[in-house]
Amino acid sequence: MKDNGLLIQYFNANTPNDQTLWKNAANDAETLKKLGATAVWFPPATKGAKGKEDMGYAPYDLFDLGEFEQKGSVGTKYGTKEEYIAAIQAMKKAGIDVYADIAVRQKLGADKIEKVSAADFNMKDSPQMIGNKKTVGALSKFTFPGRKSKYSKFKWNFNHFTGIDWKQDEFKERVCALSGLDREKAEKDFAKYDYILGCEIDFYNQDVYNELMAWADWYEKNTDVDGFRFQEAEAVPGWFVKDFAEAAANAGKEYKNIFTVGDFWHWNCGYINDYIASTEGTASMFDVPLHFNFHDASQAEGDYDLSRLLEGSMMMSNPTKAVTFVDNHESQVGGILESYVADWFKPLAYAVILLRSQGYPCMFMGDYQGIPAVKVKSKKTMLNKLLKLRKKYAYGAQHDYFDHPDVVGWTREGDDEHKDSGLAVVMSDGTGGTKRMYIGRQFAGMHFADVMGNAKYDIKIDDEGCGEFYVNRQGVAVWIKKDCKL
Repeated sequence: MKDNGLLIQYFNANTPNDQTLWKNAANDAETLKKLGATAVWFPPATKGAKGKEDMGYAPYDLFDLGEFEQKGSVGTKYGTKEEYIAAIQAMKKAGIDVYADIAVRQKLGADKIEKVSAADFNMKDSPQMIGNKKTVGALSKFTFPGRKSKYSKFKWNFNHFTGIDWKQDEFKERVCALSGLDREKAEKDFAKYDYILGCEIDFYNQDVYNELMAWADWYEKNTDVDGFRFQEAEAVPGWFVKDFAEAAANAGKEYKNIFTVGDFWHWNCGYINDYIASTEGTASMFDVPLHFNFHDASQAEGDYDLSRLLEGSMMMSNPTKAVTFVDNHESQVGGILESYVADWFKPLAYAVILLRSQGYPCMFMGDYQGIPAVKVKSKKTMLNKLLKLRKKYAYGAQHDYFDHPDVVGWTREGDDEHKDSGLAVVMSDGTGGTKRMYIGRQFAGMHFADVMGNAKYDIKIDDEGCGEFYVNRQGVAVWIKKDCKL
């Protein structure tokens, strides 16, 4: 019997710099399994340019997983290599796959300065050079003195990069002057522009390619992870993602299926599907367009056409490759790409990703546990209900009723493998209402009840297998057989 898959993102942008995440993860493995987790997404384990204060997205040494005294610490923000491996082993013992987050498009925190021929480029039109070329001192040589060539003797230099953020601080000051922004706002608004991304890796350099493939082999042999998440996948060639996964898959004595997923922050799923095609269909992608739909609906406070909630999403255009999510560390309050889904809409959004047949849902622990640092409250009570519903009842043929601007829904008929499975979901961003939906003739004459605490009365399924399912104002109701429990 195969249960529904569930990915859990086990960190947020405000995870404390106390080096305890790996220890906590090892202790939480059994708890996550009870929630229905089949996989967990861990943050980058590699040593970052700011050492133990680095979230991992400013990669310095890919071969340092918290093992060497570099950048002011042995461990990373999340702990030591030994603790990382222990957390992975605890998850796998609980039957949970582990996906490692990796940032491979750039390197930061170089050890030495090199003299290079350089020129400035326009921040908004990157191919446009401004000024003449000149010889400058660039932080572009990586020698990793703390590791002393253990695991790899490769030393990075300017030949391995396509661009370098020479005089970064001076460039930021010019950006502020040209744009009229203050420094703090510029840091946030332009945080993903090339000029503050350190040294941009040249994936087409054969030496670089060989080193990164060797690292994929080494990483898999040392950690035994089951997959990888590629940060800013749009900047990483699709062929590289495919080759990287192959290198990891062949690292052991037997071939191992490696899951890969990337993020491409664009509203147009056509671009995202094109990227998947560039990986020869091997990679999955986060359903960013669906997240944007959730965000827009939550900000509209009822002035949104719910019948169009799924339009343009990966869930609908490429469901087997869509990793659906509501929020994550980038979209959360204070995130680098803040587009937080308002709390009142969270139950509706999570119902969509957890109770439908399409997509591979990813639950954000920032939503489950809350993020006190940015005043995000825990949604544990609501999510516990939806997670149990996904695990026990969200199976079988699906029937959609996205046919009204304020009240929409769908049903699942259930299957023979999961006892008492089958459910009906109805949601409203307005005043609520009733929707007649077909759930299956096998339920004729049975009474159904809402387990979300939204609707207060039971309904009876008619002889045609239909019911008049109700939802109250700005909420979601999930109906299952009355004699069933969560």
